[in-house]
Amino acid sequence: MFPPTRATRRYAALAAVTLAALTLGAAPAPPAGPDAPRGRCAAAASLRVPGAGHQETACLDELTTAGTVGSGHTDPADWAGLTPRDLPVPRGVPGVQIDGWFPDTSTTNTNHGWRHDSQFVIRLPDRWNGGLVVSGTPGNREQYANDRAIADWVLARGYAFAATDKGNTSAAFPGDGRAPGDAVAEWNARLTQLTRAARAVVARHYHRPPARTLATGISNGGYLVRWQLENHPELYDGGVDWEGVLWRADGPNLFTFLPPALRHYPVYAAGGPAAGAARDAMHAAGYPAGSEFLWPYHHTYYWALTQRLHREEFDPGHTGADADYDWAARPPEVHRAVERIALTGRIGKPLLTLHGTLDVLLPIGRDSDVYARMVRDAGRGGLHRYYRIEGGTHTDGLVDAFPDRLRPLVPCHRTAFAALEDWLHGGLRPPASRTVVRDPAADPATLLADCPLR
Repeated sequence: MFPPTRATRRYAALAAVTLAALTLGAAPAPPAGPDAPRGRCAAAASLRVPGAGHQETACLDELTTAGTVGSGHTDPADWAGLTPRDLPVPRGVPGVQIDGWFPDTSTTNTNHGWRHDSQFVIRLPDRWNGGLVVSGTPGNREQYANDRAIADWVLARGYAFAATDKGNTSAAFPGDGRAPGDAVAEWNARLTQLTRAARAVVARHYHRPPARTLATGISNGGYLVRWQLENHPELYDGGVDWEGVLWRADGPNLFTFLPPALRHYPVYAAGGPAAGAARDAMHAAGYPAGSEFLWPYHHTYYWALTQRLHREEFDPGHTGADADYDWAARPPEVHRAVERIALTGRIGKPLLTLHGTLDVLLPIGRDSDVYARMVRDAGRGGLHRYYRIEGGTHTDGLVDAFPDRLRPLVPCHRTAFAALEDWLHGGLRPPASRTVVRDPAADPATLLADCPLR
């Protein structure tokens, strides 16, 4: 192995926190506030979330993480490592928060001490702009995972916000169901369920239905946006897909590009005469040239874990080494399990996709480049815009470790979201699909503050 570099040591502590949040149930948050809101929130006590098995309602002076961390209405472990350290936190968003769960048989989510999956959060700001944003979580995280990257910002813009843990969490998610693929299929069903319930709650609370419902999410959450706009476009006005996972039964998918990384990276890292060929094999598998500085982190914390968890979910009968996993040779029933939750590109509402060119968990050439072609091939290209963000990687928390090489995606997501708003309600078409070049002269503060798509 190469000796650890200074950058490697810098992100080691971050990686440990990120891995814990990805694979383990987050530490229980304190109970969700007062049982009987009074004053301006008195009416909220009568709100009922359709289908919920349990809910708790709180009247809060601050719905963003500027207040919810202290009040116990979020859990920082859920969103650890997903955003840059210096991302500003908006303030001044009072309103109502509803925490609860839908009936479910799995128990991996320990937030609030409930030990119950299908947990959700719904936030209703006092100053409402008429819209609703819904989201599923990245990785196998719990319902507060999007609070820093997405919820804070959309709440400050006046949106109601709802998020789900997708119905199963942590490293225990494989096998949640009766058949291979059931756990991931539940992710889709739970976001549909929450969207319908949140729309009803919004209509009851504000005395009118939302004028627009937008879906957005990161990674697995981005996959959910794609799937929802393909399968339930009637529920949404549009969406923003932040590096969504691509599932296709005939590939590419996680099982076609993760095993080569597990197989070739150790040879590359060992050095010697075979290292060059191993590096070339990594590039051929989709890991872009210039991303080598990110490979040690992902080999240690992501590639093997991601391959194993999803292989256990879709192909529990496999007994060989994951580095030798051959997707094309797996039995038809394994391919059918993926086909159940696969994407088609047949979106029914406007969708903006963004993806970093240095993503080495979901290499852009094997993921969003392919999905953009799928959308075009399905005849839905007019509904889609695709922005390749130069210097972006899968986890924005890594920007702090490599500020001279990476750019955060969170400001690009915000620019894309605003462009979707203009498209839907002002008739202003977003910029054409393109690669958004990273200005080499821009300092980290500038890159964090802005990401023009034009």
